[in-house]
Parts: sequence; structure tokens; C-alpha cells
Amino acid sequence: MPPRPAVLTKRTLDKDLDKITHVEDVAKHVLRRLVAPGLGLIFVGLTMLFAGVYVFDRPGAMLVVAAAALAGYMAMNIGANDVTNNVGAAVGARAMTMGQALVIAAIFEVLGATIAGGEVVKTISSNIVDAVQVPQVALGWIMMAALMAAALWINLATWMNAPVSTTHAIVGAVIGAGISAVGTEPVNWRVMLEITSSWITSPLIGGLIAAGLLYLVKTLIIYRDDKIAAARLWVPVLVAAMAGAFMAYMVLQLSPLGRFPPFTVILIGIGIGLVSWLAARPLVLAQAQGLENRNSSLRVLFRLPLIGSAALLSFAHGANDVSNAVGPLSAIVHSAGIGGDGGVGHPPIWVMLIGALGISVGLLLFGPRLIRLVGEEITKLNPMRAYCVALSTAFTVIVASWLGLPVSTTHIAVGAVFGVGFFREWYTRRSKRRIAYIRRKADSWELDEPEEPNIHERRRRYLVRRSHFMTIIAAWIITVPVSGALAAMIYWVMFALFV
Repeated sequence: MPPRPAVLTKRTLDKDLDKITHVEDVAKHVLRRLVAPGLGLIFVGLTMLFAGVYVFDRPGAMLVVAAAALAGYMAMNIGANDVTNNVGAAVGARAMTMGQALVIAAIFEVLGATIAGGEVVKTISSNIVDAVQVPQVALGWIMMAALMAAALWINLATWMNAPVSTTHAIVGAVIGAGISAVGTEPVNWRVMLEITSSWITSPLIGGLIAAGLLYLVKTLIIYRDDKIAAARLWVPVLVAAMAGAFMAYMVLQLSPLGRFPPFTVILIGIGIGLVSWLAARPLVLAQAQGLENRNSSLRVLFRLPLIGSAALLSFAHGANDVSNAVGPLSAIVHSAGIGGDGGVGHPPIWVMLIGALGISVGLLLFGPRLIRLVGEEITKLNPMRAYCVALSTAFTVIVASWLGLPVSTTHIAVGAVFGVGFFREWYTRRSKRRIAYIRRKADSWELDEPEEPNIHERRRRYLVRRSHFMTIIAAWIITVPVSGALAAMIYWVMFALFV
């Protein structure tokens, strides 16, 4: 008797269909992870085409096109690693969503890089290694090796979730490649001393300013009996001070040197501050309607200044850190004789655009990886603390950019976060105003939440996480020597293969 044909039961068919569905889900998951690298590769290709339009049929065109690709890759790494400085605090405080933060950061990064990035680019491209003392051919390969080494190190650090300094990476790489090529004599050690001292002082200054701002916010608003009335009074003032200071800086940045005397600049800043106060006051009054006299209500009222400070910080970051990508490219362009009439250190506008757009592409594609580390895991942030972090960082970076110093925005931002965290430790234990406020509220049974006398609970809720502190410090310390050694090795390989 012939065997009966196999019958496909419904249960077996369902299992097979489930397997196909799981395979499709896995394939989609894998492909989704390749979208961002693929778009990044497309951007690098477009960067090469963009540069090729400007250097077509010029001597050294191939070197410039290759350097443009490396600069675009470096800029994307800066955007991926340094986006935490701009919006990590705001996202950690839940004042804006990740998407809103990334869009705001991308727009103001481009504005900062194109409007105010020239002075720091000049320092990176020609002041660290004296371009006059280095042969033009050697200068091009030095900067190529520096770009590649810094970009590779930052790429590795981003993959490891370590917010290292992109400024440290490029300065160390330029020094390493320069010494390996022409020795120590062309290195401008006075400029290096200025840069190194700014690396030490700037995070301390950022932390102190952030702690001072938080002290003012606590004194003027948080520990007042009527918090909402205090916030209605002082939040518009904070917005006005921020807008007025930024406009004064923009007047100095965009106007020819010496066109406006200092008194006129101050008057412009005060005028813009007054207009901003008049605009912010009704908005804050409208937001304050119906809010209870609680700390949680202040989160709503501080969203406006926090968003403004995040945008200002993105502008400052673009102004300072774009040099890490396009400073070496600018030196290569001028060494090839394609820089135009601006002289060494004055980058063409198309070079600045490569850096500005690359930073924005990098933060949009890869940026969210590190936002939670700076915004949430070092110390607990609310909108008031996040505002202090962002504003202190922006102020410190803008002053450094004005002076032409390539400071580390990562250093300053993380220093400000730690400054806020350590200040909270001190203020929690020793502030007489806070203790008196708590006693008054306890007597009137108006405490939002019970105080925890247990020291272990206080540590869990308030203290800075020392493990992150030590990890970040270690990453900062090794960045300069690692990028310098890597740049030296890459230069030797390039010299052996192409020169």
C-alpha cells in the first residue's frame, strides 16, 4: 500500500511563518544599525565632491580632496561625541525631547561655526606648529596624519561611551605628527603653554560659575517661602541677562575691530536685555498661572531659560570646536596654494561649511549615545541645575573663542556638571538658609517630601558618582599622548608610502 502524502497541519504552518517573521525582524534590526554609518559614508563622499568643485585643476587638488574627506569624518566624530555638552543637561532634566534637542543643536552649531569659528581655526592651523618654519609639503602631511589620528581616537572613544575632549585629541595629534616630521623646534611652546593652562583652568572656571549660578537660584528662588512669586520676578531677569550678554558678544564678533567702543557695546547688550525681559515676562507670568508653590512647579518655569542656554551653548561649541576638524584642513588648503588672499590661518568659507555641516550630521546620526552619561548619570539634574550647567559652559567657551583659545568644551561642560554636583553636596550639609527653610516648612507641615536623615539615602540621592568622575578624568589624561603617538605613526606610514 503506497504511503499517504504528508499533510501540512495548521500548527506546523504557523511555526514556519513565525520563523520567517523572526528572520525578517532580525534583518530589519541589523539593517537599521547600518543606516547611520551608511548616511555618514554618503556625507563623506559629498564632502569630497564639494571640495573638488573648489580645487578642480589646481596643484595639490588630490591631497585637499582627501583631507576634506578626513575633515568631514572628524567633524562627524566631534558631533557624535560632543553633542552631550550642548543638550545633555537639557535632555537629562527633561526640559526638551531628544529630537528637539538635536535639531536646536544642529542649527546653532552651524551658526556658531560659520560666524565665530575663525580665530580658533587660526590657532590650530598655524600657531601650534609654526607654518613658516615647516616646508609646505611636510605641513600638508602633518595635518593629514593629525586629522586621521584624532578622528580614529574620537571614534573609538564614542564607541566606548567616553566623552573625551576632541580638542585634546587634535592638539595632541598635531604636536605628535609635527615632532615626528620636523622635530621640536617649529612647535610653538608658548602657545602650547597657553592652551594647556586653559585646559586646566577652564573646567574649574566652568564649575565655579555653575556652582555660583546654582547658589543664586537657590537663594533667590528655591528657598523662598513663595517660590512662584520669586520665579516670576527672577526668571525673566535671567533670560534678559543671557540674551544681552550674547548680543554684546555677537556685536564684537561681527563688527570690524574697533568700530564700536566698549561703552556702545555695553549699551547694545543692555538694550537687547531689556527687550528680552519685556518679551519673557508675560510668557513666564502665563506659565505661572495655577502652579502650586512647590519645587516641581519650578521645572515648568525654567524650561524657557534652559532651552535658550542650550542653544547658546551649541553656538559656542560650534564656534570653538569646529577648529578641531577644519583647522588642519585649512592648513592643507593654504599649503597647496588654494587658500585665497586671506593668508595662513584664515579659512575659506567652504572649509568652514564642511566642519559646521559635519558636526551637525554627526550629532544627528550618532549623538544620542553619550547624552545620558553627561545628562543623567554623573549627578541628578533638574531644569534649574541644567540651566546653570549650560549657561556657565557657554559663557566660558565664548570667552575662550573670543581669545582664540581652543579649549575643551567637553572639559568645561563636564566640569560644570561636577561643579553643580559637588556644590549640592556642600549645600545639603552646611547651608544655614536651607536648614532654616526646612525647619519652617516642617513646622507648618508644608514639606513637599519628607527629609531623609539617613546619610546613605542622602548619598544615593545627592552625591556625584565618583566612578564616572574617575573614568572621565582618566580618558582626558590619556587622550593627548595617545592621539600624539598615533599621529606620529600615521605620519611615518604616509611618508613611507606617498612621499
